[in-house]
Amino acid sequence: MTAATLPIDAHDQRRRIFAIVGASSGNLVEWYDFYTFAFTAIYFAAAFFPAGNPTVQLLNTAAVFAAGFFMRPLGGWLFGWIADKHGRKNSMLISVLMMCGGSLLIAVLPTYATVGALAPVLLVIARLIQGLSVGGEYGTAATYMSEVATPGRRGFFSSFQYVTLIGGQLLASLVLVILQFIYTSDELKAWAWRIPFFIGAIAALVALFLRRALHETQAGDTMKSKEAGSLGALLRAHPRAFLIVVAFTAGGSLYFYTFTTYMQKYLVLTTKLPPAVATNLMTLVLFIYMCLQPPFGALSDRIGRRNSMLIYTSLAMICVVPLMYWIGDAGSAWAAFPLIIAGMIISSFYTSISGIVKAELFPAEVRALGVGFAYALGNAAFGGTAEYVALYFKNAGTESTFFWYVAVMALIGLIASLMMPDTRKSGGYLPN
Repeated sequence: MTAATLPIDAHDQRRRIFAIVGASSGNLVEWYDFYTFAFTAIYFAAAFFPAGNPTVQLLNTAAVFAAGFFMRPLGGWLFGWIADKHGRKNSMLISVLMMCGGSLLIAVLPTYATVGALAPVLLVIARLIQGLSVGGEYGTAATYMSEVATPGRRGFFSSFQYVTLIGGQLLASLVLVILQFIYTSDELKAWAWRIPFFIGAIAALVALFLRRALHETQAGDTMKSKEAGSLGALLRAHPRAFLIVVAFTAGGSLYFYTFTTYMQKYLVLTTKLPPAVATNLMTLVLFIYMCLQPPFGALSDRIGRRNSMLIYTSLAMICVVPLMYWIGDAGSAWAAFPLIIAGMIISSFYTSISGIVKAELFPAEVRALGVGFAYALGNAAFGGTAEYVALYFKNAGTESTFFWYVAVMALIGLIASLMMPDTRKSGGYLPN
């Protein structure tokens, strides 16, 4: 009888589900806060930067947003060390508490008109806190969810990490839509832009309460090991796994951000859809994408994580260039919709197992560090720069070069997939 078919005690099953909910709740809050900054920047940009060219103001806020991305590797290392050395639960509690503090700080910040140049400095500090927190959240939450999930269903349960990641983005968008309905543009610019950040801080406290009740999955003797949380031990003993995770993240994050955050701009600039139509279309697409994660995670439990990654990287490499061309020539939302969904289906082979496929490659003493730090490096370098690179090539008149760039990164992911062991057969660190 395999682990997948062993009977599971009902109480144990409920405990595991509660643990998944607790870990996921923090992930949702982290990403809600992170995207809230991007969505509300158009309203608060003038409050923190001197009056003048609105484009320059938005560029300044975009730079602050990017700073959050480049704090992720530091967060991946710091919180990975905490999780491996002092426990997953402690790391997740600190992470969500920091996100609460960063969000609350933005909500109460004085404006440039009140304190001058100190205002943007404080905004940068708050954003760095958020970036550090998000950088640590991914690896720890992915590790915890993989360890607490029911054997044989780890892909299904771990898929909820991206359900909540996408859900946080949708929730941030929904809150802003509601505020735009209630308040005028002048009211949003004057003070109402602060409301989403207060909501984020309150939601973080709820997630903190849920996480306090979680049990620890990291064994005490493992935490006492001298290798626990050691970057040197990670790179010495597991360089292949580390590079595989960086490669998966580089290609996967680039593809993900191409079909999510950049796609809305692509629909406006290239497909020539009205901005409101593009926003509504992407909201619907993201909701469907969120719903795709659990079934694709469950599929990985049946066919194996390696096969899911081989399918994803192969399809992404072959299909991304024609899909982007066809979307650009679609001419209408209804014509673009099935093409974007096709791209999301391809992505779901990866995003549904993004955490578990990486966690299975490392032993417990360096698992959170291996997942979090490698992910943060790949995400900051390729995911965080996706929109900038795409717009750079478009401005240079060679937009299609970006499509081929994404395809090449998918090829690198395919090579990494071929190098990856099949944990169903190899007796991996997290066997099914």
